[in-house]
Amino acid sequence: MVPIILTTSTTDRQMPEFATELTNVCLRRGSVNALDNVSLAIPVGQTTAVLGASGSGKSSLVQVIIGLLNADSGTVTTLGVKILPENQRELRRNIGYAIQDVALLPHMKIRENVTLPAVLGQWSRDRQDERLAELLALMHLPDSVLDRYPHQLSGGQQQRAGLCRALMLRPALLLLDEPFSGLDTMTRRSIHEQFLELQQKVPISTVLVTHDPEEAIRLSQFIVVMRSGGVQQFDRVQTVLDQPANDYVRDLMTGLSGAGP
Repeated sequence: MVPIILTTSTTDRQMPEFATELTNVCLRRGSVNALDNVSLAIPVGQTTAVLGASGSGKSSLVQVIIGLLNADSGTVTTLGVKILPENQRELRRNIGYAIQDVALLPHMKIRENVTLPAVLGQWSRDRQDERLAELLALMHLPDSVLDRYPHQLSGGQQQRAGLCRALMLRPALLLLDEPFSGLDTMTRRSIHEQFLELQQKVPISTVLVTHDPEEAIRLSQFIVVMRSGGVQQFDRVQTVLDQPANDYVRDLMTGLSGAGP
């Protein structure tokens, strides 16, 4: 599988009010309504978890936000720009994207994997090295991993390296599609701590796809609960816990009312 390498603009730009907005978005995949009249306004500078079971439309939502899938109807505005076929490539220059299987290139060492977006963006070697050092420190990765190949790293180290690549060019929006789901409990807990540390030091508008309510509550400020392609509830974490919109949300959050941030 060839990973999608997303680069980002190096020029400063004024951030819009919302990181991404969807208005009456519908998407069919075969005979399934992957997204069914979805309207959302994801806030800037916050982490928003997209929570739901397999097949609920979580990944489809993220792929519409980034322009990897085109909605059949409705509008999608990401980073203040309405997504159209002719501007998708340019828009992705401001988005970081990481997925569950990491998609590090197996024939490249970690240094080459992480810096690849910067190479494509024609960054100088000094600038690459400076950013690389910052990211290794943020993700608590030793310098020694840079000269290893992906298969020589643990699952947790691979995920950290994947996050480093997604963050390499200081994206305005970070999309994470089940990035921690394949890790053991201890490793997930460690990476959660580093993710929270990252968000405190460098707040980034983030959309985190997860099937785990506890992960959503721990890492995000807002939650979108999805089911069968539709949004069941979208609100602040504590509001979803205290005032679930329906029985489905209530059942999903049962026993977690004391787990909010």
